[in-house]
Amino acid sequence: MIVMGGIIGGGIFVNPAEVARRVGSPALSQLAWALGGAIALIGAFVYAELAARRPQVGGQYAYLRDAYHPLVAFLYGWTLLLVTQTGGMAASAMIFGRYARELTGITTPEGAIAVGTLMTLTVINCIGVRAGSNVQSFFMVVKLMVIATVVFCGLAIMQRVAPTVGVVHATRPNGPIVGVMTAMVPILFTYGGWQTASFVSGEMRHPERDLPRGLLAGVIGVVIVYMLVNTSVLAALGIDGLALTKAPASDVMRSVLGDRGARFIAAGVAVSTVGFLSQSMLTAPRVYFAMARDGVFFKRIGELGARSRVPVAAIVLQGICASVIALWGRFDQVLNYVVSIDVVFFGLTGAALLVYRRRADAESPPPIRVPLHPITTIAFVVACWAISITTIVNAPRDAGGGVAILALGVPVYFWWARRSRRATP
Repeated sequence: MIVMGGIIGGGIFVNPAEVARRVGSPALSQLAWALGGAIALIGAFVYAELAARRPQVGGQYAYLRDAYHPLVAFLYGWTLLLVTQTGGMAASAMIFGRYARELTGITTPEGAIAVGTLMTLTVINCIGVRAGSNVQSFFMVVKLMVIATVVFCGLAIMQRVAPTVGVVHATRPNGPIVGVMTAMVPILFTYGGWQTASFVSGEMRHPERDLPRGLLAGVIGVVIVYMLVNTSVLAALGIDGLALTKAPASDVMRSVLGDRGARFIAAGVAVSTVGFLSQSMLTAPRVYFAMARDGVFFKRIGELGARSRVPVAAIVLQGICASVIALWGRFDQVLNYVVSIDVVFFGLTGAALLVYRRRADAESPPPIRVPLHPITTIAFVVACWAISITTIVNAPRDAGGGVAILALGVPVYFWWARRSRRATP
């Protein structure tokens, strides 16, 4: 449940349509979702072994810093703030805005609703309000209920229109391989969250046994759920209808239960998206906090609120950046902007495991190890970087902004490092 809860957010209710637009074929759509699940599964094992090898440091920032150089870790935190984390938050808030419009019928732009949602949650998190385990369990139950309803209704439609299901349409002009590679952008965004599964290893009685089982069962469970959702929306809407819609879950429910069904599912998606977004808002500020403590970011970011005991300045800065991104572009543009950089650091983190393995030849093996390493680890690294390159080539304007911010981070790091050395007595 922890693994599945960390993965399933609002993306599965929107991104089947994004994938359909990029591949143009039911068969390729299913293949892309399965391939994304395989990448997520390997990545989950990579992060689990890293957590077992470096349990005292915790987090991707520290893995990159210790494996390579503080510059690499800084660039990760720099792009986390300006591209990946804030962009992912913006995209999730835009999903909320899309279904809120569907639910209420208001004409307010998605971006404006997204900004209002982000700023509200930013204020709440700055106050120090924490969602209890019961609240988070409630959100997880809502998500599973919404998904089960969409799957049931979609498969019910499939029984009525079975002769037309599975007809393969012409793929997009770039060809099937490029189509599947570009489809990995919304798919990996939807599968995002498996990288946090290893954080619970220290709370387990038998992590060497239970964490791999939990990762395997959780990610496979998500893959099955996502494949069922994709099958159901394809059955209900067809590949062309799915490519045209902006709210596939609502359209499926409307086909079966009318407008009441569409409003019900829109409410469920909106609630589950806000819950996922709220849960994720406090994680990334820990990275900015660590950067400030390392002397390579604003000192104020490394301070906690006197009453709330949370990094208020880091949370506010993150909320402002996410709001700017939400107003900047369309949902598909934000996905290209985020994932093209996110997978670069996924690949670097996978390669960090190769570094740690080589350094630790004389040490006893950790309790958690990546199956079929180094073949699977190298395949994960290559897949991540191939997706990044494909995205940059096919969407240079969207992904180029992230690349420019990444490059800008290099001189910024050396400026901050020099400033920190001068300030040290």
